[in-house]
Amino acid sequence: MKKVCENWEKFFPANQSGPALFEEFQTRASGAAAEIIRVKTPSDAVAAIFGIIESLHAKKIVAVNCPLQQTAELHDAIRKLGPALYTDKFDIAEHAESADIGISGVEFGIAETGSVCQDAYAVESRLVSTLPPVHIAILNSNHILSGIKDAFDVIAEVFQHGYISFITGPSRTADIERVLTIGVHGPSRLIILAIDQADGGAA
Repeated sequence: MKKVCENWEKFFPANQSGPALFEEFQTRASGAAAEIIRVKTPSDAVAAIFGIIESLHAKKIVAVNCPLQQTAELHDAIRKLGPALYTDKFDIAEHAESADIGISGVEFGIAETGSVCQDAYAVESRLVSTLPPVHIAILNSNHILSGIKDAFDVIAEVFQHGYISFITGPSRTADIERVLTIGVHGPSRLIILAIDQADGGAA
């Protein structure tokens, strides 16, 4: 899977990033109607995703791989649970529109706005995060930047070409008679799954 950058973390400003900003990020993200689930370990993340799958009775899932999913061996676990899981880019292109859930990683959160930043250089990342009605965004809870300016400073360090998305809550529009409507142009639910111990050990 193509990425704008393989290691965003090395460009995070030490004095304007880190887990101390998570509480503010959570407050802002919740205010934008995102759902936040914070867990300690990748194993806990698998259990949380199982809970979401079972509560939705999901039959079809599309997912793009990310390091946190690999650590949790998430894809193998989902397949054992039973739903159809599509991870190949061509399969994602075929099934994303009819999938119940899309799962992808995000690079960092922004405390100021409650947004998450996704390295969406690969087309399949965009499909997974925009077409299914539920998007589960997997975030390292230590990867929180203070504000928009910090986010753009990081992007300026890594970006030469590609595609980067800022996601703030579920899709919303007021195009229809100026009435706020959720989920018309994208997912009706954004679930941010934040993992404290991303490597399975100490945070």
